Amino acid sequence: MSLSNERKKYLRQLGHGLKPVVTVASKGLSESVLTELNRALEDHELIKVKLSVDNKTELTKDLCAQSKAELVQSIGSIILIHREAKNPNPKLSNLINK
Repeated sequence: MSLSNERKKYLRQLGHGLKPVVTVASKGLSESVLTELNRALEDHELIKVKLSVDNKTELTKDLCAQSKAELVQSIGSIILIHREAKNPNPKLSNLINK
C-alpha cells in the first residue's frame, strides 16, 4: 500500500521531532538489526533510522522491503519509515493521539 502525498506530509510533520531509534552500520542489514527494526516499527509505527553506510539508496529499498515498511522521507543519512502496527500500543505509538 502506497502512502498518499497528504499522508506523507502528515507523517513528516510527526517525524520531525523524532530521534533515530535504529542505526544500520558497516555490517549492513543483519538479522539482529532487522529484528530491532521490526520491534521498533511494531511499537512506534513511525521511526527514524540512521544509515552509516555508503549505499544508502539500495539499503533503504532493501530495508523497506524486508520490514514491509513505507519510506516517508530520506534526508542525508536519516530515513523516516512507517508501518501500521497490528496492535498499536497507545503508550509507545508515535501516531496515536497525535
